Amino acid sequence: MRNVVVTGIPRADLGRIDALAGYGVATVHEALGRTGYLGPGLRPAWPGARTGGNAVTVLSWPGDNLMIHVAVEQCREGDILVVATTSPSTDGMFGELFATALRHRGVRGVVIDAGVRDVAELRAMGFPAWSAAVSAQGTVKATPGAVNVPITIGGQLVRPGDTILADDDGVLVCPREELDRAVAASAARAEKEAATREAFLKGELGLDRYGLRERLPGLGITYEEYDGDR
Repeated sequence: MRNVVVTGIPRADLGRIDALAGYGVATVHEALGRTGYLGPGLRPAWPGARTGGNAVTVLSWPGDNLMIHVAVEQCREGDILVVATTSPSTDGMFGELFATALRHRGVRGVVIDAGVRDVAELRAMGFPAWSAAVSAQGTVKATPGAVNVPITIGGQLVRPGDTILADDDGVLVCPREELDRAVAASAARAEKEAATREAFLKGELGLDRYGLRERLPGLGITYEEYDGDR
């Protein structure tokens, strides 16, 4: 691993990111062909947050948050800090003091494939955090890593400047060059879901709306009247 800090990364327009974030992770995930989801291992430290921003990436050693300190300087308005470790870690690498420093710079949240702590404080200050663990275990500040290099979380590649969306359903990455397509596809998906919701409110069944009923016989599914003697 190169111990490098990359500066001047590309960033997408925040207005377009906000438009995409409004649809939510699940809808965008479906609209993009079920791609980009960072997996169920990343959960919100507190419920109800929804955000989107440009990724500033960090690659740290487990149990060492030196490179998060280095990364703070590279963050600006509308960013989301995305942290991976070189091997699995659940240590509490991020807490309220980091959130305070990042909020001053306009950062919208953190996604970390390790642990967070100070959850009550993060909730009270309204700073969104998604993590693989919650842990009081502290860290050291000793081992060099990298900032703004491509990282992998949940089998998904996250590059600096890619769009990150996060809410109660998890975290999603959208390549920055796909942002406009993602907005258009998500708008179409949301329109389709709205029509389906209206149909369900009127009593239509998914079996019929999705054309599933005629497929049941081919799957070996039959209907039989209840017979109490059997």
